[in-house]
Amino acid sequence: MLTTSPTRTLPQLPELIDGLPNISGWEKEILSVVQDSEPVFLPKTNIRLSEVQAGFAIALHMHQPTIPAGYKGELISNLQYMFEHPQEGDNHNAAPFANCYSRMADLIPELVANGGNPRVMLDYSGNLLWGLRQMGRGDILENLKRITIDPNYQPYVEWLGTMWSHAVVPSTPIPDIKLHIQAWQHHFAAIFGWSALSRVKGFSPPEMHLPNHPDTFFEFVKALKECGYRWLLVQEHTVETLTGQSLAYKHLPHRLIARNSQGQEISITALIKTQGSDTKLVAQMQPYYEAKTLSRQMLGSVSVPPIVSQIGDGENGGVMMNEFPGAFLRASHEIAQNNGGKSGIVAMTGTEYLELIEAAGCNPNDYPTCQPIGQHQIWQRVAPESCSRDAVANAIKELKETNHNFHMDGASWTNHISWVKGYENVLSPMNQLSALFHEKVDPLLELEAESITKQSRYREALLHNFLLQTSCFRYWGQGVWTDYAREIYQRGEAILQNQW
Repeated sequence: MLTTSPTRTLPQLPELIDGLPNISGWEKEILSVVQDSEPVFLPKTNIRLSEVQAGFAIALHMHQPTIPAGYKGELISNLQYMFEHPQEGDNHNAAPFANCYSRMADLIPELVANGGNPRVMLDYSGNLLWGLRQMGRGDILENLKRITIDPNYQPYVEWLGTMWSHAVVPSTPIPDIKLHIQAWQHHFAAIFGWSALSRVKGFSPPEMHLPNHPDTFFEFVKALKECGYRWLLVQEHTVETLTGQSLAYKHLPHRLIARNSQGQEISITALIKTQGSDTKLVAQMQPYYEAKTLSRQMLGSVSVPPIVSQIGDGENGGVMMNEFPGAFLRASHEIAQNNGGKSGIVAMTGTEYLELIEAAGCNPNDYPTCQPIGQHQIWQRVAPESCSRDAVANAIKELKETNHNFHMDGASWTNHISWVKGYENVLSPMNQLSALFHEKVDPLLELEAESITKQSRYREALLHNFLLQTSCFRYWGQGVWTDYAREIYQRGEAILQNQW
């Protein structure tokens, strides 16, 4: 048993159950931990906010999909497939990728030992975490535990939550959004422990893909808040002001507002990821150099340092594999030369920054407001007093008829890839499997939720439902990847038809 507070004792979670990742069964325990409202970084931070000119926060996104391509078609990590088929495409990068998944656990201690004050945020998909264990690379997970669990490194590293199976939120069936979020929390707690989970307060949506349909976005934000998240990382061109303009204060936190077709409203703090998707921005530490050009700004009545927030693939591309470690070390050493990296231009994590400015007097209700891109056009046509599903649907229909660029597919890190158009052969089965899952399972959950979510048949059905929603089956185009999706659908359907 593991005690996380004087009044609460929680069980040590198994990482694997019947060969499957732990993605369900302890919903009440998870909720009791993630809803902890105590400050995470404030008690330990060594940053002197009043002496900070500007800050920057970098996040590394890590992911490998799960594919039915192992011996006799078993579900394996794509990383394992890369190791086993080095002659195909870029699969020769398997070993460098594996190194990238582990190396922050070496770089952070090295910098701290040499007087540095580094910061990094980590975003690992559930697929990747499970795949590393499946393929016998527990050494990577053990190395990551060093900077996740050891109190000496907690101020320097922040984990971000995400969807378990790298599902892009706008095209994920609404009933599955919260299930993905909770599944990642289960899996993370099973690997790194309850205390580590209690410190995960920021969320990184896969592909930086933000829903802009009012009802989908509302349910997304509602699920995030119910799951204990305090803030969300968003791409600057996926949001707009409430009057439909581009953001004027992209280096300050925003209050991201969600309003549904019933007129209900909810909000969450957003940190704005600036510029494009190019991993060079992180690999060459551009956020640090941009922060050097900024100065303090007023946020409400409080003077605060602005923050440059950026995320990039932590392993993908030669610039990330080869240039990032040197650039990260050089920038960290340079920062450390200025008052130990505690004033002037400093590295921070997202939660650390928000806790520091709120301790200085900032109120999240005073943050500049924003909403998902395109919603201003809807709310111009739908008055609050006449808000309804029909009114919103009619407004969307009219907008699509008069503006061919208008859509409700959401927006992500790139404008030239659609996660919907041309992928009906993946999306239709995906929605069908989700509908079948909820048709079979939901009535039982209403009667005995706790016992059902602990069952292996539930976990296996849920897993296949998640896997089919992985964005990679659309990102890589038609062919072998859509074939993988079809196979996962068929297996998931068979599980639900035969076991439920």
